[in-house]
Amino acid sequence: MLGLGSREAGPHSDIDLPLLRQPRWIPKTEADLQAAVDGGLFEESHHLDLKKAPNSKGDNKELARDLASFAVDGGTLIIGVQENKESRTFELAPQPLNGLPEKVESVARTIPDPPLTVITEEISSAADDGTGYLIVHIPASPVAPHMVDNRYFGRGDKTKYQMGDAEVVALHTRRRNTEADTLALLRKEMDEDPLRDVGAQSHLFLVAQPTAGRRDMCLPITGAQDWNLRLHTLITRVQENQKLRAALSDQGFSPDLSHAHQGRRRARGVALSSSSLKSDRTYAAEGNWGDEHVIEVQLFEDGGLRLFMTRLSDSLHDRYTPEEDAEQVLFDAGAVILTRHMLELIRLVSEDVGYHGNWAVAVGASRLRGRRRYAGQSHFPSNHRYSADTYEESTGATLAELREAPGTVTRRLLGPLLRSLDSEALFAKALTDEG
Repeated sequence: MLGLGSREAGPHSDIDLPLLRQPRWIPKTEADLQAAVDGGLFEESHHLDLKKAPNSKGDNKELARDLASFAVDGGTLIIGVQENKESRTFELAPQPLNGLPEKVESVARTIPDPPLTVITEEISSAADDGTGYLIVHIPASPVAPHMVDNRYFGRGDKTKYQMGDAEVVALHTRRRNTEADTLALLRKEMDEDPLRDVGAQSHLFLVAQPTAGRRDMCLPITGAQDWNLRLHTLITRVQENQKLRAALSDQGFSPDLSHAHQGRRRARGVALSSSSLKSDRTYAAEGNWGDEHVIEVQLFEDGGLRLFMTRLSDSLHDRYTPEEDAEQVLFDAGAVILTRHMLELIRLVSEDVGYHGNWAVAVGASRLRGRRRYAGQSHFPSNHRYSADTYEESTGATLAELREAPGTVTRRLLGPLLRSLDSEALFAKALTDEG
């Protein structure tokens, strides 16, 4: 029977297989669907459901429950194939496609809590009358379980069910363990800060790790003779992405990823960095202006990515104030811009090496206590001073989210910091995924 997914790992397995559990079969045409029907190969399973398009508020709620149940382990919903209850067989029932993908995506983003990101693919019917089939891929969500009407839903062998308290607690525990592992990676990066004892600026860190990647996942990039060019090309694609530029209102920040121009071989990977960060990752000032403005992007063979940037703050001074007495103000815009850029780089690396699984991502910052955000050209910073010396936050992200909802992921990573600085509303466009 076609289940569109392997069950080797089993429900709620800690093994995070690629998107949709490396599907055995994905229909591309109406003929593919008809052949499956004729062969009696369709069967609703842990990773597959078949149904008609939603036509009412009740249908939308039912669809949301289906999507939430699949989000635990990943799965596929095919709209336009229905079961004949009398014969217990399946038959094609092409549905109007106009507006259907948007409707399904809207249900996924507005009804489940937290919202879901899905990927949809249309298959037109041979009748060419505007009807057809919608394949809805629901990746295993790193923030599962998802709630609908204050209830959590999981997926059994063939149908969804309401989760019991013990199962919900177990899923939350697994997620917390993953987040703890990611934060441990982040703290290691912060502890190994090459400029820990240099200057007074606040520093920004980002770590990203594929949760199901092979140890040599990125060897096609890091092991290539032209790895430097390939990584530079990916960064150029990040900065030329028009949708991303629009989300950031064409704001820039210095240093940005392009300032990481010096190629370095590193233990188990490669790096692009400012020239003052040497091949052994020690800092050596070169006597130039901006020596302390360091940025580094590392890519490891196992797919891990790291960002290190030392200008999360800078001195605010005028001609009447000596620089050594000037106040350090925080560039929250720099954190938002670089986080969005790194999420896009993660997406591009995923697609370049063919990895479709989930990512664990964490953002951190140091030397924050008592500092206020920079308020732009007015030179009058906010009165809200940050009350801790460091900031740390982690989340999981699916490839679908990196493609379709990077603003939502950015909000999960930076929302607590921005709210503490009273600036979250200023970055609404970068923290959402509308348009």
